[in-house]
Amino acid sequence: MNSEKPNIGGTGTTGEKRQKTGAELREARQKAALKANMARRKMQAKARMGQGTNTDNDKSQGQ
Repeated sequence: MNSEKPNIGGTGTTGEKRQKTGAELREARQKAALKANMARRKMQAKARMGQGTNTDNDKSQGQ
């Protein structure tokens, strides 16, 4: 008989969580920061596209 636990989670482990190394933690932080940065840039690009090509309006509104 097989005494191993079935792998239900699909992570390749049998329910044991291992401690992440410093490099893995740094990589996870960088990945999250990159994702947030890309989302912010995408929103900025959409906002620029909505403004049109005439940027003189912004300068004249402050007078």
